[in-house]
Amino acid sequence: MRIFSGIQPTGRKHLGNYIGAIQHYVAGQDRGEGIYCVVDLHATTVAYDPADLRARLYDTLAILVASGLDPDRCVLFRQSDVQEHPELAWLLASVTAWGDLNRMHQFKEKSGAQRDLVSAGLFTYPVLMAADVLAYRATHVPVGDDQRQHIELMRDIAERFNARFGETLVVPEGTYPTVGARIMDLQEPTRKMSTTGGTPEGTVYVLDDARTITKKIKRAVTDSDDPPTIRRGGPEKAGVTNLLEILAAARGTTVDEAEASLAGARGYGDLKAAAAEAVVALLTPVRERYEELRGDEDALEAILETGAGKARALASATLADVRRVMGVARPG
Repeated sequence: MRIFSGIQPTGRKHLGNYIGAIQHYVAGQDRGEGIYCVVDLHATTVAYDPADLRARLYDTLAILVASGLDPDRCVLFRQSDVQEHPELAWLLASVTAWGDLNRMHQFKEKSGAQRDLVSAGLFTYPVLMAADVLAYRATHVPVGDDQRQHIELMRDIAERFNARFGETLVVPEGTYPTVGARIMDLQEPTRKMSTTGGTPEGTVYVLDDARTITKKIKRAVTDSDDPPTIRRGGPEKAGVTNLLEILAAARGTTVDEAEASLAGARGYGDLKAAAAEAVVALLTPVRERYEELRGDEDALEAILETGAGKARALASATLADVRRVMGVARPG
């Protein structure tokens, strides 16, 4: 099993990122060959500050390592260090339908938020995302539930390429977390937790201290049931459902087990206290380790350089095969 996933170095990483993605990266090191990429090229498709992008990249890398990614047990690198990604994306564009790109939900959402320029890169970045994965002939791609459309497009591109040029690319499978697939905003629990579209009070950041985490969770929106009922439900129970999902994911249990553990609870205060305690226990070691790592940018660059060398060795072989079957390489 070869696992690939990428994470953007934009925004402050929050609890949803950690539960829905980063934890699964770490677990992937024991399930197969893990390849993890900080996708800085994707971050250039919208307006950004170059110095901030570089700082956020180091932030993201330090969080990944602090969370348990081991550069000696996986391939961990910066996307822009491996030129095979953009070249393969260009070649794959020849088998990507304009109509498929035009239907991508995230393009519609992000383009609608742009005031000055909707870049061509924002429209075509799903092709680069496909190249990120297909370059490594990955078999599995751990992603959040909101990335299903991208995975399906990626699979379509690989299948269309193979049908036209011969079996060359591996068609990957998306893997989705069964617990914590969509961590919602604590203040607006019908919306996904986000650093850009969420509320500051409803977003728990990986680097928040224990006091801040506890304060945010204890102020989380629940519902007006009287007496309070700690159980999952429909939209009317969105806040309670979200807290149960968070509690289960932080403890490493099922939601049913989290719900059962609160059978004797006096109310939503007990649910919030339990969730806060579990999240603090989950994130405190990460924050402490991050603080040890983040100041040494030379060491972080060394991790990226080593990872890029490993990544190029894998991606260059795939690109050579793609160029050959497409007829754009020197014959023989």
